[in-house]
Amino acid sequence: MKAVVVGGGVIGLGIAWRAASRGLAVTVVDPEPGRGASGVAAGMLAPVTEVHYGEEALLALNLESARRYPNFVAELEDASRMVVGYRASGTVSVARDADDLAALEELVGYQRGLGLEVERLRSRELRRLEPGLAPGVRGGAMVAGDHQVDPRRLVAALLAACRRLGVVLRRERAGSIDRRSVVLEAGGVEDGDVVVVAAGAWSGVLAGLPAEAVPPVRPVKGQILRLRGAGAPPLARNMRGAEVYLVPRSDGEVVVGATVEERGFDTAVTAGAVHELLRAAIELVPDVAELALVETAASLRPGSPDNAPLLGATGVEGVVLATGHFRNGILLAPVTADAVAELLATGEAPPEITAFSPRRFQRVLS
Repeated sequence: MKAVVVGGGVIGLGIAWRAASRGLAVTVVDPEPGRGASGVAAGMLAPVTEVHYGEEALLALNLESARRYPNFVAELEDASRMVVGYRASGTVSVARDADDLAALEELVGYQRGLGLEVERLRSRELRRLEPGLAPGVRGGAMVAGDHQVDPRRLVAALLAACRRLGVVLRRERAGSIDRRSVVLEAGGVEDGDVVVVAAGAWSGVLAGLPAEAVPPVRPVKGQILRLRGAGAPPLARNMRGAEVYLVPRSDGEVVVGATVEERGFDTAVTAGAVHELLRAAIELVPDVAELALVETAASLRPGSPDNAPLLGATGVEGVVLATGHFRNGILLAPVTADAVAELLATGEAPPEITAFSPRRFQRVLS
């Protein structure tokens, strides 16, 4: 059994690693593995603080993937002999003013109504946890179960683990898909028994897919900043405000993100976005202003009509989708990799992904 995976981000590489671990021959087609959304992402693993109204099914999938993360990381680090920067740091949500506080109170009530563990904090308690917070913050909430990983290290480890298992990396662009084959843009064909479309925001524009297999995925632009100081970051935990989030790394980096823009395939970094992200970050943690701005970047999340991924077989034999993860691609890597690898190896989709079958959009596609 041979699988050709189109897309070398965290999702595609995770599937390739898990599928190869089960004895499948795997080829990954991507001109620059790990250089898309996976290489720009902040790496928050936040199923609780990221929960949105009406997305209870997605929440269950996110929680299951978060539960699998420690074992996924342990196995990957052992397989790759690399460290991926997984930290059980927790996430603090912060209300800067009265409006933020009202919105936060409503969200905490919703989270608790779903049975999620959220600790409400007064401003004094919040600053005791995070002394670097601005003195005027009105309060917040602590979610101990929301963690983080370094996506760039994660990608590097997945690449190493794939190589050790004999996964073939074709650093070329997929021009089109023809039945169970991937036609390369520069010429040549990569044949397989099944093609897995894991090309992120580009999944919906791959040529050759029959209409019933084309995922309704669109690009959603996100701009992000990376800052660095000489010493430890001015915060210890992931921090989320109404307009910004901050993710501190153990090596002193602080990632600040992220915009959500419907701009098609535009990946330009704009002065306005940089300004707004820095302003919002400094309003929460004033010492951020003393850090060096070392990187600005923009990438494209793969959005779907219901903000949930498309996982599983399509109406076309030999074509499987693993795309549309939107803002949860890094978080959903373990459960996606496990589930799609099981589907490839056994022909059966595990129950945790049945609600996310691509066929839920079949009427739209037909």
